[in-house]
Amino acid sequence: MSSKARKAGLALLAATLAFAGTVYGVTRPASADVVAQLNGPQLVADMGAGWNLGNALEANNNGIPSETAWGNPVVTQALIDRVRASGFKTIRIPVSYLGNIGAGPNYTVNAAWLNRIQEVVDYAHKRGLYVLINMHGDGYKSVTGSWLICDAADQTTVKDKYQKVWQQVATRFQSYNDHLIFESMNENFDGQYGNPTQPCYSNINAYNQIFVDTVRRTGGTNASRWLLVPGWNTNIDHTVGSGFVLPTDQNRSSSIPANEQRIMISVHYYDPWDFAGQEDGTITQWGAGATNPAKKSTWGQEDFLDGQLKKVYDKFVTRGYPVFVGEYGSIDKTTYDSTNNRYRADYARAVVATAKKYGAATAYWDNGWNGQHGFGLFDRSAVTVTQPGIINAIMSAVGGSQPTTPPPTTPPASTPPASPPTTPPTTSPGGTGACRVTSTVNAWNTGLTTSIAITNTGTTTINGWNLAFTLAAGQSIVSGWSASFAPATGRVTATNAGYNGTLAPGASASIGFQANHTGNAAAPTGFALNGTACS
Repeated sequence: MSSKARKAGLALLAATLAFAGTVYGVTRPASADVVAQLNGPQLVADMGAGWNLGNALEANNNGIPSETAWGNPVVTQALIDRVRASGFKTIRIPVSYLGNIGAGPNYTVNAAWLNRIQEVVDYAHKRGLYVLINMHGDGYKSVTGSWLICDAADQTTVKDKYQKVWQQVATRFQSYNDHLIFESMNENFDGQYGNPTQPCYSNINAYNQIFVDTVRRTGGTNASRWLLVPGWNTNIDHTVGSGFVLPTDQNRSSSIPANEQRIMISVHYYDPWDFAGQEDGTITQWGAGATNPAKKSTWGQEDFLDGQLKKVYDKFVTRGYPVFVGEYGSIDKTTYDSTNNRYRADYARAVVATAKKYGAATAYWDNGWNGQHGFGLFDRSAVTVTQPGIINAIMSAVGGSQPTTPPPTTPPASTPPASPPTTPPTTSPGGTGACRVTSTVNAWNTGLTTSIAITNTGTTTINGWNLAFTLAAGQSIVSGWSASFAPATGRVTATNAGYNGTLAPGASASIGFQANHTGNAAAPTGFALNGTACS
């Protein structure tokens, strides 16, 4: 969607049929953050729970992209870190280009805008998250300055512009590892909520083919990276139907096994719309747990959800094409029904669990707006969680864990690298060393996240470490990042990941976990690094 229940009364645009159910200017060298290539099922499992940075980089003011135009603050590293700490492993970043594209024949994208896109991408990518960027609002007739219009008269110009913009974007990111995924466009269709029309659908298929060919030909990691393509309006029925044509992938890297794909299919899910997106208090409950039949839609319940996602499984997943439910969610109707958030959590849990059942990854739509009719899970200004119940539901459904891929070792181009030590540190394989540990707890009703910083305050390098600590009574770890944790309760030992096991004198490692609690959200105690008590 272009906005999804923006604050201050901005119009809501339906994404599916209600009835049908960025370091500045410099790319990082590939050698700095290489990850193993994954097949489709491995990719979906590794992507875990996803979240949309909605109404930010796709926002615009009179056709000029502006990330604060729709009421959200400037995106910060702190926000992305909060999202990550909450358990999300994938962030979809909708992007519009619009008036930041220059005139033909070159259609040069404004350099400052590309730099900002890259900076925001880096906020997430350098933390080991999966990141998806697309061309979002350029295909909406309702958006000032839109041009990627499938029933526009001059398709030669549209396609030429589209190709040149994607060539610039793909070139900018060609050295980023496979944790960056490109999405060709968003909810492209003719703007009429009905059956697909021709030649409009044929043009959408052509855009997808141009996208795949253009990205692949820029080389680097782009020759093998996963690419995401939608059908008509990301509508499930119109994507599994006869109108959608999978793009060919003839220019991909020869390193990809012949029996594997590198194309993903994008769909969105907001059914039933009267619960998920309709801005009134008529339908506020969903699912088998609903207590008031009058507040529950007559369609679009668990059985319908299962049937819809089975369709994409049968059509695509069985052929090796993973599916990405790039948007789902439901708006806040607690002003009409104080129990609404319970059903919003039930809905999110069901979508994620059913998608996982059928080999699909998901990303919750968050437009940054909290309160009536908002989709927000976080307060982006305060950098806090606002909907812990929904987040907990998502994490319980996906069986989520934090990213295990290390941040790249190359520092941002805008930050000079630290001076090397004048005297090489001594190395003590398996040594203990003195240590300092700090921890920060962020708690909500029945859950919490704990971030832990471990610093080697000794004079010798530690090669391989484990950190023991005691959880407060009633706490149980459900997932962790940058270390393995065992057991889940009581006296726990965190063991280093493969990339952070070496701690030179003065060096630190950051780890953390998400846990359930029964009322005691106290920080862990009794830290000991390799058997030595820490201060």
